[in-house]
Amino acid sequence: MRRKIIAAVIITGLAVGVAASAAFARGKSKTTAIAHVKKKTKAQKTEPKKKPSPPKAPKAPKGPRPRTTSVAPPDLAILDVAIRCPSDMVAVGGRVCVDRFEMALRDAATEAPWPPFFPPDADRAHDLAVAYGLLARQSRPGSLGAELAIPEPPTAAITPKAVSARGQTPQGYLSSIDAAAACESAGKRLCSEAEWVLACRGEEQRDFPYGARYEQGACNVNRESHPSFLLHGNAARYHDDPRNSLVAFEGKPLLRATGATPRCVSKWGDDEIHDMVGNLDEWVASPRGVFVGGFYSRGTKSGCRSRVSAHPNGYSDYSTGSRCCADPEK
Repeated sequence: MRRKIIAAVIITGLAVGVAASAAFARGKSKTTAIAHVKKKTKAQKTEPKKKPSPPKAPKAPKGPRPRTTSVAPPDLAILDVAIRCPSDMVAVGGRVCVDRFEMALRDAATEAPWPPFFPPDADRAHDLAVAYGLLARQSRPGSLGAELAIPEPPTAAITPKAVSARGQTPQGYLSSIDAAAACESAGKRLCSEAEWVLACRGEEQRDFPYGARYEQGACNVNRESHPSFLLHGNAARYHDDPRNSLVAFEGKPLLRATGATPRCVSKWGDDEIHDMVGNLDEWVASPRGVFVGGFYSRGTKSGCRSRVSAHPNGYSDYSTGSRCCADPEK
């Protein structure tokens, strides 16, 4: 009886061993087959040759990005006080002097005008002209991206000074830091957001320079197309292309000269401030970065309440400009 039990155990062990060996052999054979198939599949694949990427424009230096957007400040009340302002500014609400037009730039030392198609940095202007010149040569022949010439970049450095005058191409490609420096060189400062909104709403304090409700075409905003889309087929990129401010749609320039939109005026007494809605977004003084008013291709109908607070003060693109404020003359 004992021998039978031992024999049964031995037979069972051998059966288990054989089964395990068979299972291992099957697994190994399956793994080998899979590896062979993978190897064969990999060998059969032929990777398509990648086209060389077009040259990328140099990135603008940016400060730390705010984590949250800011909240608009409360409105300022109009004061019944007479104030005096410089001749290129408008007296607003008994409180502040505001530039009549969006800023253009000149050099503070030489008064030489700065081309409004580049940020106020000669080295960066040169790099942008070179990069987008290469990109233009790679654009489809006959397209706007291939045909529209790159503006000539400046060669001399600039100490930017803000100028407020009619008939100028307003300066885009400004960071809040650039705009504040340009105002300071002119003996002025950036407007606070509350001052800017007060000025935009005019003496009657309406939400649009021309009235209480949005009217398409009254200001240069919410236009038919976007310059980056027309140049590159992509509205989300190429925002530092120097040609953006030169693009026209159906023969009409997207960016207009200062004072060229006659209904877009904020009235203060016998005087008026031009283009506070549309044309270019305008930086205001803020620790977190805020620009207001909308620009020509921004799809906003918020008028004087239009604001963007998602970018730091070091940000700039073709749509960011500004104007200056100053305390009243004593």
